[in-house]
Amino acid sequence: MKTLLKTVAAASLAALVSHTALAEEINFGIISTESQQALKPKWEPLLADMSKATGLDIKPFFASDYAGVIEGMRFGKVQMAWYGNKSAMEAVDRADGEVFVQTVSSTGDPGYWSLILAPKDSKLNSVEDLLKCDQSLNFGLGDPNSTSGYLVPMTFVFGANGVDPKACFKNVTNANHETNAMAVANGQVDAAANNTENLALIEKNQPAAFAKIKVIWKSPLIPSDPIVWRKDLPAEAKAKIKDFFLTYGTDQSKGDVAKEKAVLEGLAWAPFRASSDDQLLPIRVMELAKSIAKLNADTAMPADQKKAEIAKLEAQKAAFEDKIKKNGQS
Repeated sequence: MKTLLKTVAAASLAALVSHTALAEEINFGIISTESQQALKPKWEPLLADMSKATGLDIKPFFASDYAGVIEGMRFGKVQMAWYGNKSAMEAVDRADGEVFVQTVSSTGDPGYWSLILAPKDSKLNSVEDLLKCDQSLNFGLGDPNSTSGYLVPMTFVFGANGVDPKACFKNVTNANHETNAMAVANGQVDAAANNTENLALIEKNQPAAFAKIKVIWKSPLIPSDPIVWRKDLPAEAKAKIKDFFLTYGTDQSKGDVAKEKAVLEGLAWAPFRASSDDQLLPIRVMELAKSIAKLNADTAMPADQKKAEIAKLEAQKAAFEDKIKKNGQS
């Protein structure tokens, strides 16, 4: 019996030590909206302040694409991350993620907008011009897990018009927001997806490039970016992290509030606000609308099968829309 008790005690201690070690070191994933060189100096001050305030060792985790951060969270290499809504949805569905706070724009906007950009001197001035679909244009889409760079234009521009970009354009490339904007400015593509947040950065940091760009399409409002943690993060660590985010840059902060506000301004943000997985509901509706449009355009699927599949997706979409109405979301 004594041997058994000693074995159980040792196992419990080992589990406790392992659990504590996990809580002490947090890898924070940062999606590749820009190059790592551009993102690193913006994020390092925030992560350093988070480490100091929480007593946790917060380390940045960069990947070459959004999927790298999602997969990092899925396999436990990333415990927390900044995502766009589409990539957050993937993290929630596939990587045991959970939205707990949301960014807030320093401009006071309730979210941001997806854009399609074209060179200033281009003959393209509208979606109608873009979708002539004679395979003469080169188009830049965002990362496949990007909300504004991929999901929104695929839903509201291409899906809504029954257009497959690969059949419409001469070439379709995928790149981050910064690369797409510069490709438009330099005439390397005829048009590209982007968003209002990144375009504001281009205007601030690369005004010469900004002067060569025009907007030919703007989307409905997209909810501000979520911060996601893994559900299995220890409760004590969660409490410290959430308190940090909800007080950072506010009068409740225990740090240098003026400095914290400057750090947030570097990210084009105001203080964070609490959120939940419900902020992803409009994104789920968009994803389903895109899937329904794709099915409607499918000429190979038997009619009965297509009808059944569409009915199933429409029911899911209606359920999400009802939940949005109950929550009072726009």
